[in-house]
Amino acid sequence: MPVIERSTIKFLHDLSRHNDRAWFTENRSRYEKARENYTIFVQAVIDEIVGFDPIFKGLEAKSCMFRINRDTRFSHDKSVYKINFGAFIVRGGKKNGDRYPGYYLHIEPGASFVAGGAYIPPSPWLNIIRERISTNGDRLEKIIASTEYRSFFGGLEGEKLKVPPRGYSRDNPHIELIKMKSFLAETQFTDDVVVAPNFFNTVTGAFRAMKPLNDFLDVAR
Repeated sequence: MPVIERSTIKFLHDLSRHNDRAWFTENRSRYEKARENYTIFVQAVIDEIVGFDPIFKGLEAKSCMFRINRDTRFSHDKSVYKINFGAFIVRGGKKNGDRYPGYYLHIEPGASFVAGGAYIPPSPWLNIIRERISTNGDRLEKIIASTEYRSFFGGLEGEKLKVPPRGYSRDNPHIELIKMKSFLAETQFTDDVVVAPNFFNTVTGAFRAMKPLNDFLDVAR
């Protein structure tokens, strides 16, 4: 069973303290070892997801993983590198994150988490989700209230409009869900949990519990 090595967490911790090119160059071998560890873990997660969601068959970890270099052009934070490893497991790879729901794995010292669903879907997708909630919201309510889902996630997270979107009555029984602009399941982990031997089962269990939510949000199926 694949594991996240403690040395991977240690590298990211050290990177957060020495976020510059000179240090990174001196420690490139540590980075490559940590990235390889994360890549192997992500690929194993993808292969496990295929068992309950075959549409992901053939997807490679490298197409889902984000670069460690930060884009600082429009940011006040000029740190050169991210201090995490992240991968968005979605059909066709991370470039399709604005088209389909997926599964996200974030490894960062003291701030690791898994998440999934739809993050700020563009208007055409969002409009279809809202219409689906309006006509079949009971299904979504049951998904996020299920025992399996609640064993990992506290509910549904995401920014919400202050008033109902145009065309929806505030009397709609699912109006609070309709007002949402993102539809996210998320749960966080301590470093000890991340490096534990059973973390792979924890991650894949969370993603399995998340699948009915992704199915509901996936308007392309």
